[in-house]
Amino acid sequence: MNTANIKPENRIDLENAITVLDYAFQPIVNIHTGICYGHEALLRYTDKIGFKTIDAFFDYLYLDGCLHEIELALQEKAITKFSSLPANRKTKLFYNLDSRLFHSESDFTIETQTILEKNDLSWENICFEISEKNDLPDIKTLRKNQEIFRTRKIKIAIDDYGIGFSGLQKLYDTEPNLIKIDRFFIRDVSTDNKKRLFVTMIVNLAHMMGCLVVAEGVETEKEYFSCRDIGCDLVQGYLVQRPVIDISELKSNYDLIHRLGTQDRRTIKENDRKLILSELESLKPALNTERVVNAFEMFRTQKEGLLPIINQTGEPIGIIRESIFKDYAYSRYGRDLLEKVSRNQSLEDFITYFPIAEIRTPIEKVLEIYSLNENIEGIIITENQEYLGFLSAQSLLKVLNDKNLAIARDLNPLTRLPGNTLIHEYISNSLQTLDTQYSLIYFDFNDFKAYNDRYGFRQGDRALHLFAQILKRKASMPNYFTGHIGGDDFFMGIKDEMTEHILGLVLDIVYTFKKDVESFYDRETLEKGYIKAKDRYGKMRSFPLMAISSVLITLPSNRTRVFSFEDISNTMAVMKKRSKACETGICHLNLGCIEDQPTLGFDFIDDYLTQVGNEIYN
Repeated sequence: MNTANIKPENRIDLENAITVLDYAFQPIVNIHTGICYGHEALLRYTDKIGFKTIDAFFDYLYLDGCLHEIELALQEKAITKFSSLPANRKTKLFYNLDSRLFHSESDFTIETQTILEKNDLSWENICFEISEKNDLPDIKTLRKNQEIFRTRKIKIAIDDYGIGFSGLQKLYDTEPNLIKIDRFFIRDVSTDNKKRLFVTMIVNLAHMMGCLVVAEGVETEKEYFSCRDIGCDLVQGYLVQRPVIDISELKSNYDLIHRLGTQDRRTIKENDRKLILSELESLKPALNTERVVNAFEMFRTQKEGLLPIINQTGEPIGIIRESIFKDYAYSRYGRDLLEKVSRNQSLEDFITYFPIAEIRTPIEKVLEIYSLNENIEGIIITENQEYLGFLSAQSLLKVLNDKNLAIARDLNPLTRLPGNTLIHEYISNSLQTLDTQYSLIYFDFNDFKAYNDRYGFRQGDRALHLFAQILKRKASMPNYFTGHIGGDDFFMGIKDEMTEHILGLVLDIVYTFKKDVESFYDRETLEKGYIKAKDRYGKMRSFPLMAISSVLITLPSNRTRVFSFEDISNTMAVMKKRSKACETGICHLNLGCIEDQPTLGFDFIDDYLTQVGNEIYN
């Protein structure tokens, strides 16, 4: 450590402080596979350094003018420790950088590069974290440091995102590669709808900017599932592993995360993945360490005029267009000229930075990311942060069209609501998502056959269309799903909503239909309040005016049992009969009360509802 700029009376204490400081490492892993992506270096200290907190220690260093020297000494300590990890070449060191270093006149990255080379590492193995807790320097100073980082291809992560000041401005100014969402927003995200909304907004914005998202401080499986379903790419926290000073305790793969990642493979997402894979172009990539002239030669064997560039860990960096070499291609001495260029320029000097999307990203989101970038031929697709292939603009539109056609085929031709396939997918997904409350509502027309017999099928279709329009109007929120099972059977699914509110909504839907459908009857029938028609046995009798019966099944959050589709079908069948005997037409059952039952057969559900008084809402 260079202590020339440190005051003599402080020099010994500071040198001793460096020796008692140490780094604990905490893994950051792929949220789907559990493969380790990197390790955050967390400084550990004791009161031997004479400061109550580590922040107070660095404040002292800054005021004393020796922050630069101590920072480099600590970097060397962290990098040297990281270099002894067996899989360090395939992972990254996340190092918390004090943003006050940006005010320094000297370029501290020169010394950092020397430290990296000394430990046989490169800039690909390190990511500087800039905390939201500290303010950034003025824009001129920031731009100067950004240019240095860009030239050296240094990755930047914004740490503690969401709790500091200048959040969006910092995101705009720093142009980070990763965003780490602060633990404040992750805690209770499975039950706090407002936090879930904030995290979703951050993830969507980050992905549109081409940033990976790290969920920080994940401690429970419920938090994990919520972060994964929202779309976070990486996860860090006690659920994966606590910070450890002994690096021999670190792993390259975390089985728990891999096991959780294989649960609830959403059918819709898997279908999107298959569609993308069917159109993905397997453009062979080149390493960013390749010589420029060799990249030029690769275009001779490439049919496409694009060459993806990846780093040593397989991450995509960007794409080189063949057109950039056209001056050399048409020149008699083109290869010789490129040989000279190779001496002064690296392959990365020719790269155009393309947007990147993970293979598990919904197609609509991939299109949104692509549309925010101008003058590009497509989008790079990754799997577990490694290059997978290239999706051209034309292929992306075809994939989206194929998906829309598949959805359109399942829409009911009369009501244009999703049909049985999508309803089945929705129910299956809700049964697998244990950390989230879902409400499954079944609607059935009472005495619909009698109305059809009296007024004809055309008028019956009008009644079905009327109810579909009421559903669409009353259930238009993003967390609502409506479907048409067929005939006079309809379905509605609601995610993360209070049961009391849902019961009120169902009553409103039932009442609105009953009131609106009166216009479908003639005056005489309305005055009598019934119609004459034959029953299923061929006998004439009186039938009331059409009404709606409904079944509400609550799947509470934090449940431990995964109910089967058969469980839901059996439960609905029994509740459907009981709902018709209720004045309001609503039969409600919370399955959390009976999740310890091995099977939910017809007889058990019937007996249980009788025992608890049907749990019918009156």
